[in-house]
Amino acid sequence: MPQYYQETLNFHNTEEIKVRYEKLLREKISSVKQLEDWLTRVSRLQEEIEEGLSGHYIDFQCLSNSPETKKQFEYDQKFIEPLRKKYTALLDEKLLNSTFLHELPQDFYNQLLKRKKNSQELFREENIKLEIEEDRLASEYFEITGNMVVDWEGEEKSLSELSPLFESTDRETRKKAMTLSNEAFIEKEAILQQIMTELINIRHKKALNAGLTSYRDYMFKQYERFDYTPEDCHRLAQAVKKHISPLKTVSQRRHQKELHLDEYRPWDARGTGPDEIPLNPFTNPETLVDKAARIFGHLDPHFSGLLRTMDNKEMLDLTARKGKAPGGFCTPLPVTGYSFIFMNASGTHDDVVTILHEMGHCIHNDLSSHFHLADYKETPMESAELASMSMELLTMDYWNYYYEDSRTLRQAKRNHFRDILSFLPMGVIIDQFQHWMYENPGHTEKERLERFRELQEEFDADHIEWTGFEHWRERSWMRILHIFEVPFYFIEYVIAQLGALQIYKNYRENPEKTLMNYKRALKSGSSKSLPEIYEEAGISFDFSEDVIKELADFLKTELEMLENDD
Repeated sequence: MPQYYQETLNFHNTEEIKVRYEKLLREKISSVKQLEDWLTRVSRLQEEIEEGLSGHYIDFQCLSNSPETKKQFEYDQKFIEPLRKKYTALLDEKLLNSTFLHELPQDFYNQLLKRKKNSQELFREENIKLEIEEDRLASEYFEITGNMVVDWEGEEKSLSELSPLFESTDRETRKKAMTLSNEAFIEKEAILQQIMTELINIRHKKALNAGLTSYRDYMFKQYERFDYTPEDCHRLAQAVKKHISPLKTVSQRRHQKELHLDEYRPWDARGTGPDEIPLNPFTNPETLVDKAARIFGHLDPHFSGLLRTMDNKEMLDLTARKGKAPGGFCTPLPVTGYSFIFMNASGTHDDVVTILHEMGHCIHNDLSSHFHLADYKETPMESAELASMSMELLTMDYWNYYYEDSRTLRQAKRNHFRDILSFLPMGVIIDQFQHWMYENPGHTEKERLERFRELQEEFDADHIEWTGFEHWRERSWMRILHIFEVPFYFIEYVIAQLGALQIYKNYRENPEKTLMNYKRALKSGSSKSLPEIYEEAGISFDFSEDVIKELADFLKTELEMLENDD
């Protein structure tokens, strides 16, 4: 792996790191100015540690079958992460006990202090050991899924490399590919179920240690969800069920007609009709990056320059291969000053959306990098995903760089809106599934499968014929890495998607003002509350039924315009 990150600390000398932390803890603070200077130095040390940890995590994701990267990652989990958590809690305590705390300018420090008090309430030193085991189990999940391969006509393929075949015009090809993909997970079902059960038990203990009755309540505090409640999530799910799921059913029926099928089966959901061709927007990663950079140049030359700089610095790992973890992400490297994009491109339209999405995160990290406090650069997920999901839509006017033919361009845009319709019900299903799992930590593996199926039947569109393949449906949650690695991180995608649709609706009316508001919101990092961030973006942090109905109508209109042009 190229050295795209900077290690300013010797991670194998924990005493050196302890000395740096202890110096900050022992420092005498005699004025509010000294307190602010101290906070800046705390941020610098935390960012040095974060840079190394993130770099090692990226290495492990890129080479999940490498003994060397695994060894370093496990070392970090066992020694560095616990050290950081312990001293972060001690530093928070020093800050909150400072006699100069209330002299800090409240208009700037209010959000920071609110978060520090929340962290202090939640922290329990006995949970650090539990989190070491929790991280080990999540890593085991990545090892298993990252090394899943299938035999495709004599050629070994990773599951990511198999995914373009789901979009084939040939139905038997789609069925065969989906069968192999699902069987790969079913083959590992016993160990994945065991990992999940162990994770639930550990996470429940963490909640009890913190004086909470459920891990759900623990994670709402951990994720600093100050602006909405579990009940709001349930109401959101009901509103999606009422206003979005019926549109998804209509969309699937239309898709079935386009495929000229009498019956719509699981392997048909992403299929390409006989009157169309599978979208092939690029043939190599260089083209993927170059065209994305050209697109970003239309929004802001700085965005384009940022992507090209990251590419030149080898901070992109884009293509799928064996031994690489699944999924995609963007990770900021605060010392280096850039972000790293990880994804599993295989030549599909989803890959185009992914690089545009992840660049939304990179741009967010870049625009919020002006803060001297590390905490304000770490954006809450609801605004982080707003940045990335909005970017998918804001770039849509320039997708012609990937699709020069007007017909394929229209097809790509239509498919994207269909994907939004497809995602929203599944997003609330995965969220509600996790609520149920952690509110009922004693459930069995069988009950887990049954509950996931029940939630799909309640909230999702009902057009796919699953007969004979119900076992695929019940186990599909095992593909969702978030459930294993970052529990409860999923409703943010739903909330942000609704926000992104609001931004796109505004963009259709006034592009320049909308883009200006978008950048202003991103520059605020996490220095303001979520409602304030959304307001700066020109939208509302509101996922009530009325708002969802309005957005469902907008989505329906946009989709109909594209479909009626077919």
